[in-house]
Amino acid sequence: MKVLVTGGAGFIGSNLCEYLLAHNYEVVCLDNFATGKIENLLPLLSQYPTTFHLIVGDIRNLCDCQKAVEGVDYVLHEAALGSVPRSIKDPITTNEVNIGGFMNMLVAARDAKIKRFMYAASSSTYGDSKSLPKVEEVIGKPLSPYAVTKYVNELYADVFARTYGMECIGLRYFNVFGRSQDPFGAYAAVIPLFVKKLMAHESPVINGDGEYSRDFTYIDNVIQMNMLAMTTTNPNAVNQVYNTAFGERTTLNQLVDYLKEYLSEFDPEIAKVEIVHGPNRLGDIPHSLACIDKAKKLLGYNPKYSMRDGLKEAVKWYWHNI
Repeated sequence: MKVLVTGGAGFIGSNLCEYLLAHNYEVVCLDNFATGKIENLLPLLSQYPTTFHLIVGDIRNLCDCQKAVEGVDYVLHEAALGSVPRSIKDPITTNEVNIGGFMNMLVAARDAKIKRFMYAASSSTYGDSKSLPKVEEVIGKPLSPYAVTKYVNELYADVFARTYGMECIGLRYFNVFGRSQDPFGAYAAVIPLFVKKLMAHESPVINGDGEYSRDFTYIDNVIQMNMLAMTTTNPNAVNQVYNTAFGERTTLNQLVDYLKEYLSEFDPEIAKVEIVHGPNRLGDIPHSLACIDKAKKLLGYNPKYSMRDGLKEAVKWYWHNI
C-alpha cells in the first residue's frame, strides 16, 4: 500500500512516516518546510531509499497536491499551520493553508480516487462549549481563527463524502506531545517549551493560575488512531470524526510538577527551578477532556500510553536530543 503523508516533516507527520515505513508501507511525504524540518526526514531518506519519497511542495498549490497523490491508496493529511496565537496574529495565512490547502488536497484525492482520506482535526473545534468530557456531537463556537479553520475542514470533508462518495475520517487531536516535537519554534507547544526552559534552569511561564487543564496525548496513541482509521473495515466507522486523546486531564500546574520530577532524575537541580505565572492566553479553552468511547466502539481504539507514561518517554527523548 502507498500512503501520502502531508506535512510529513512535522512532528506528527514524521512519526507517522517512520511508523508506516517500519511496517512495510510505501510512503510519499509532501512538505514545504514552513514548520516541518528536514532533520526529521534524513534518517528515513537514508534508511528507506526505495520506499520513501519526498516531494517538496505546498498544499496551497493544487499541482503539488495532484503530483503527491499519484498512485496513492491512502492520504494522512497532517499539513496545517497550527497554533492559536499564530492564527490570531496572522489569520490570513492560517486560512490559506488550513482551508485553501485542505480543499486542494480533497479535490486532488477525489480526482485520484484514493481509497480513504484521514485528516488532522482539532479539539479547538469545541470552542466555548463548557461540557466535559468533550463528546464529538456537542461543540460550541470557535474561539480563534485556527479553530474556525479546523471546523471548516470537518464540514468540507462531510460535504465531499456526501457529494462525491469519498471516505473521510477526521481525528480531533487533543494536545499531542512526544519525540520530535520542536521546542525552539516561535509557537512551540507547552510541553517541549517547558522542557527546554527547565533543562536550561530557566523559569517556565504558565499562562494564568495554572489550573487550566488539557487532555495531553502521547504521540504513539495518535499513531494508533491513524492506523485504525486507515485500515478499519467497519462501514459505520467511516465518514466520522473522532476524539484522539487518552481521556484524562492534567492541569498546567500538575504538568510542571511532573516535568520537574522526571527531569530531576537526570539533573537534580531542575527540582529547584521556580515557576512564573503570566496572563491567560487569548483564544485558549479553559478545560479540555475527551470522551473516547466513540473511537473505542467503532475503531477498537485502546490507547497504550497515559499522559504520565508518555511524559516519561518524552522527557528521556528530549534529554538525549536537545
